[in-house]
Amino acid sequence: MHVQEIAAWSHRGCLAGAGAALAQQSGIKRTPLRKVDFPAGYNAVTAIAEVSAGGASGRHSHPGAETGYVLEGELELVIDGKPPLKLKAGGSYQIPEGAVHDAKTSGDKPLKVLGVYVVKAGEPLAKPAP
Repeated sequence: MHVQEIAAWSHRGCLAGAGAALAQQSGIKRTPLRKVDFPAGYNAVTAIAEVSAGGASGRHSHPGAETGYVLEGELELVIDGKPPLKLKAGGSYQIPEGAVHDAKTSGDKPLKVLGVYVVKAGEPLAKPAP
């Protein structure tokens, strides 16, 4: 998918519902790379997620599962009800559907992950959590 297609795709509403939710999450920047309508009733969205050094994504959840791979930096993943998970570049993670979580940077470098979200179609990609 080319940059122009991604821009058009975003404006057509693929992430329209996510736009408002993502705007409230000032600590994270998500760049959608690809969306696939699969499985039935769900969208698989591949994106790059970035958090600045010393920052955090903010507590949020997804209407589906997330899996990811740390490309750069160090991640402290805090999922409600579980001990924090610390990962470096090359590490991977999985977050269950609806789990409230926060992605925090560790160390003095920004964090960049490749995330795959399998979320319910028509729902925002992310929802802020208290």
